[in-house]
Amino acid sequence: MQHGMRIAASGAMVALHHTDVMANNLANVDTVGFKPDNAMARSRAVVRIEDDLPFLPSDSLLERLGAGVLAGPRRTSFRQGPMQTTDNPLDLAIEGKAFFMVRLETDQGAQTALTRDGRFTRDAMGRLVQSATGMPVLGPGQQPIFLPEGPVTIDPHGRISDTQGNTVATIGALHVEDPHALHKQGEGLFLAPAQAFQGATDALASGARIHQGMLEGSGVDPIRAMMEITDAGRAVSGNSRMIGYHDQLLDQAINTFARVA
Repeated sequence: MQHGMRIAASGAMVALHHTDVMANNLANVDTVGFKPDNAMARSRAVVRIEDDLPFLPSDSLLERLGAGVLAGPRRTSFRQGPMQTTDNPLDLAIEGKAFFMVRLETDQGAQTALTRDGRFTRDAMGRLVQSATGMPVLGPGQQPIFLPEGPVTIDPHGRISDTQGNTVATIGALHVEDPHALHKQGEGLFLAPAQAFQGATDALASGARIHQGMLEGSGVDPIRAMMEITDAGRAVSGNSRMIGYHDQLLDQAINTFARVA
């Protein structure tokens, strides 16, 4: 009975985790460039296997029942979000598997962070920066980009031209071979381990395109997120009822059968 209670409890905990992940996705349905997470789960190995003690005696029937489930690591979906026209000349959207690069200041020093949030503006020093964070946007050499006075034109390859048609800078866009090596940092930023940059390539030279006056919307499907939250809620309720049933059986075993014996 206790074994069944533990299995049901593990199912309820994983379903609650799934609910949290889907609720966070739903909360970011209007966040520019947001990439939704998928909650993963895996079967839990029986105790003697999990603890690497195969020589211990065990109950074969209980092992056949399994040991419940565990929440697995989140997997981020990097599918393309919808394009939204803003007509702001410094709003940019990437089409393809690539990321803008920005300079992130941390306690350990400056780092290059990646983002799909293309809400940019010109700061007081003439640099191209993120509107929301003020972080400098970087070029292919991971150096800040300085804009001339007046309007600019940005072509699909990231080349920035002034009113005379002269190319004054280029926006860097990075393609990471394994995007699942990236870690969410908050504020629409991703951090990559050093080895991830070793397989990175110039995305604009390999098919990705930049669209001026547009932004990439959130990758969250609100209908799907709502359905998954509802399903996870049902799973929590079902496992909670199962815990209650096992508790009643345990109560009967203690207070009825033990008294008879």
